[in-house]
Amino acid sequence: MPLDKQKKATVIADYATQEGDTGSTEVQIAVMQSRIEQITDHLRRNKKDFHSRRGLMLLVGKRRRLEAYLRNKDVVKYRELISRLGIREVKPR
Repeated sequence: MPLDKQKKATVIADYATQEGDTGSTEVQIAVMQSRIEQITDHLRRNKKDFHSRRGLMLLVGKRRRLEAYLRNKDVVKYRELISRLGIREVKPR
């Protein structure tokens, strides 16, 4: 279940660092966060959908790796982004 094109475009526009930016770490994390929220809502309604649950876990892991990359690259941007998205800060391993 892909993210709605209009919602994805608004997320990209909100988190882009410059015009035409679709691949920066901040944008990728924000798009993944909206997909995670969508899948989480789906799983609340369909508790036995284990295939979607596996996809959610893979997506969360990918987002965490991107967060770790951003944290190592620029801590200020990382903390600003997680506060905007409402994500808990995970301690590095």
